[in-house]
Amino acid sequence: MILKLSIKILFIIAEIFLAFYSFAMSDSLLVKFIFFAFTAVIIAFALTKITNKFLPVDKDYISKEQEDGIVDGE
Repeated sequence: MILKLSIKILFIIAEIFLAFYSFAMSDSLLVKFIFFAFTAVIIAFALTKITNKFLPVDKDYISKEQEDGIVDGE
């Protein structure tokens, strides 16, 4: 039930996004640039979140707390 509702909401959001995109592409150059910058930021945040989720943690990095031996559970 919740999955179906979330898919419908996602579809509606995509439709609104595409309608606004169509409007922005037919308007002024400033609106096109602002819309491009906004979508680029959203894509950058999404890619960062996806890469942080799927890629392993960098084992070579040692935080300041680990160097000092202050890490909880050790």
